[in-house]
Amino acid sequence: MTDQPHARATSTAVIVGVVPRQSPRVLREAARYAALAHAELVVAHVDTTRFVAFEDPDGYVHSSTVDVAGAAAKAALDEVRHQTAETLAGDEVEWSVRQVIGDPALALIHLADELDALLLVVGTRKRGLGESLREFLTGSVAARLSHRQRRPVLVVPLGEPAAADDRLPWE
Repeated sequence: MTDQPHARATSTAVIVGVVPRQSPRVLREAARYAALAHAELVVAHVDTTRFVAFEDPDGYVHSSTVDVAGAAAKAALDEVRHQTAETLAGDEVEWSVRQVIGDPALALIHLADELDALLLVVGTRKRGLGESLREFLTGSVAARLSHRQRRPVLVVPLGEPAAADDRLPWE
């Protein structure tokens, strides 16, 4: 038992799904919630060119590649790492970057289960015909997350950016 009624274990995390060249607003909002919860921010990039073939009982994941895309996946992860460092420079929130594989919604759910995450944060899709067609064929990651797991999902709109001095009501 602790003196502090709202104290949490240091292993709690807020997970944010990030893609290269995504609006920095998604990272900033996720960092804000992680700071409020005194939780680590785990920045997750999903490599959709690989999928889980099977998982050993000890947790080792065997994956297969859809295409010869190893270099592209590494470049995307490096870009997400750089984008995160640039966006969160000066923030006091503890963060790390991880790459997970497979279907974006299922991969984020699996990571959230592994880390016992408090919250999942994702951005809305980009505008455009290509993204509309992709969403029509595969579905919205945010919608699939909200229907397939028990954690809250924060969907950050990528429209008008929030003002730098916008604060949450309880801050």
